[in-house]
Formats: sequence, C-alpha cells, structure tokens
Amino acid sequence: MRFQIIPRQEGFYELFDRAASNLSEAAGLLLALLADFKDPEAVHAEIRQREHEGDEITHQIMRALNTTFVTPFDREDIHRLASGLDDVLDLTEAVSDLMVLHRIEQPLDEMRQQADVLFRATQQVENAMGRLKGFGGLEPYWVEINRLENEGDRVYRKTVARLFSGEYKAMDVLKWKDLVDQLEAAIDKCEDVANTMESIVLKHA
Repeated sequence: MRFQIIPRQEGFYELFDRAASNLSEAAGLLLALLADFKDPEAVHAEIRQREHEGDEITHQIMRALNTTFVTPFDREDIHRLASGLDDVLDLTEAVSDLMVLHRIEQPLDEMRQQADVLFRATQQVENAMGRLKGFGGLEPYWVEINRLENEGDRVYRKTVARLFSGEYKAMDVLKWKDLVDQLEAAIDKCEDVANTMESIVLKHA
C-alpha cells in the first residue's frame, strides 16, 4: 500500500468537523421529531440519510488513516474518535427507526428530555471539534459533555422507574425500554467521544 501525505481537501480535522456537524444535525432532527411528533417515517428517512453520510465520512477517515504516513495525532486516537462519532450517530438513527418499527403514536415526555440532552451534547462535540486542531481550550467542552451525561443518567433512571411502576402494559414497557435504552447509550457514547478528546489533548499538552 502506498503511503502519502494526506491531501488538504481530505484533512483529518476537516473530516472530523464534517462528522461532528452531521451528527449534531441528526440529533437535532430527532429532538424536533420528539418535540412535535409528526410524520416519523419522513424524519427517520432524513436521519437515516445523515447516518449514511456519517458512514461515508468515517470510511474516508479510515482510508486516510491507512494511506497517510504522518498523522496529526495518534492513529489509535483517530480510530477511536471516528468510531465514537459513528457510534453516536448509529444509535441516534436507531431511535428513529425503532419509533417507526414499534409504531409509536406519541413519545414519552422523558424521551424528549433525553433527546434534548443528546442534542446539547452533540452541539458540544461539534463546537469542540472545531478547536481540536490547536489542542487548546477544549476542557470546558468535555466537562460540559460529562455533566450532560450525568443529567442524562438522571432522566434515564427516572424514566425506567416510571416504566416499571405498573402504569404501562408489559408489551408497552418493552417497547419504551428499547427506545430509552438506545437514547441513553447515545448520550453515553458522547461521553466516550469527550474522553477521547481529553486523551488526545493530554498527550499533546
């Protein structure tokens, strides 16, 4: 395999910027759907398109990683960061997909709260990614993402307690639990992305 200096138009930082922006857009679409539950199939199609675009960006990063001799930071961290962003996007898309598959008529209020936390976390990821090149000024972003993950945990625990309170039928509990688990996992993965960024910065401090 021939190694080369990565072309400017395919630079890692630019690709990460695109991936984070695409992720934030997908999370925003999910939040909008849960806030005003209209035409979930159409919104899922939009989010799925973002997921396809995210996959292509991830593939570009991996191809660049395999053909670039000098990388801006550790190869394993590039791989972890790209994979983390892709994981969040996959989980976001899974939520919209499950809402269609389960034929959800109205989401739980707590799901809207979870989606709001997820969207705010992805915004922090997007803003942080724009500063990654200089390895400076990133701490406030990963601190806020960690705080949001804790907020998401509280919403998740409250939601699960409500689901098992006897208020819902057993089959409905299974459907809702599937959805809130996916949202919780997406928020958790945002924290993984934040931890990866922190590791990158500490290595270059």
